[in-house]
Amino acid sequence: MRPARALIDLAALRHNYRLARARHGASALAVIKANAYGHGAVRCARALAAEADGFAVAFLDEALELRAAGITQPILLLEGVFDAVELADAARHDVWLAVHHEAQLRMIETTPLAAPLHAWLKVNSGMNRAGFVGPAVATAWQRLQASGKVRETTLMTHFARADEPQAITTAEQIERFDAATRGLNGARSLANSAAILGWPQACRDWARPGILLYGADPMPGEANGLQAVMTLESAVMAVREIEPGQALGYGGRFVAERRTRVGLVAMGYADGYPRSVPDGTQVAVDGQPSRLIGRVSMDMLTVDLSDLPAAGIGSRIELWGRQVPVNDVAAAAGTIAYELLCNVKRVRLDYRE
Repeated sequence: MRPARALIDLAALRHNYRLARARHGASALAVIKANAYGHGAVRCARALAAEADGFAVAFLDEALELRAAGITQPILLLEGVFDAVELADAARHDVWLAVHHEAQLRMIETTPLAAPLHAWLKVNSGMNRAGFVGPAVATAWQRLQASGKVRETTLMTHFARADEPQAITTAEQIERFDAATRGLNGARSLANSAAILGWPQACRDWARPGILLYGADPMPGEANGLQAVMTLESAVMAVREIEPGQALGYGGRFVAERRTRVGLVAMGYADGYPRSVPDGTQVAVDGQPSRLIGRVSMDMLTVDLSDLPAAGIGSRIELWGRQVPVNDVAAAAGTIAYELLCNVKRVRLDYRE
């Protein structure tokens, strides 16, 4: 069996959820959209089911997959619904939904429903992607109440720069949200992962932890006690030596400056490891630090074994996980941990409790 795999530590997932809930101090929806950021939505939901206050996904199909798997906790659709058929299905399966533009609001007013909804009214406090602005928030809230189809309304917003602790943007967004929702009944939800960790004034009734659940700290330079949930790993499948001046791999990007012992690893960009990482990107070989050399290809990559004489065929390679932080690999690739985790594919997911 090909040794490439993503090892998913469900105990670490529960640890991170508990940390988020404790830091927030109130209820928390575990965000498991995009197949739980590449970790497997159903397995992650089941691992959290005994203690999570609920879950959040992007769209209805993701919610229905969880319902079919026996998940009975509240599930929020962060994108809301796209047509009246989806709206009726959401009501039938007791799925909560965001309402963030006029067409969704009008859909609720005009669609017959089997059961009343729990609506999450989205406030645009400055991110300017979605949501109602200023006085339109109160108008939308009143229309939801008047529709007779909404049993509860939660007021929510989303932050653009909560992971930048020195920026004033988040404080300004909180002020705008509070001004737009003043006098309106309903729970409040402001805090994403970064706000849970860095903006206590954003912690209200409901938090929405996402990336922190999976152990990638969204606050730069801070030690928040998160545990890596995914370890992306493989093994050396072949070894060769190249001489000084010889090039390695596609494009000949890496040229040996000394006799170099090269380990060929069963992992490539088709598995989700980014092609854009440069030579020198950190890996761990049997727990020892080493580096990637040569360009990542579709199915394989190459690592430097020159200073690890005991390493050879079968040696374990950690691409990211407990020893190699996924944030560091993402920075080397010029992207963010969210993208790397969501792009994991083709490798098998192995779960441990």
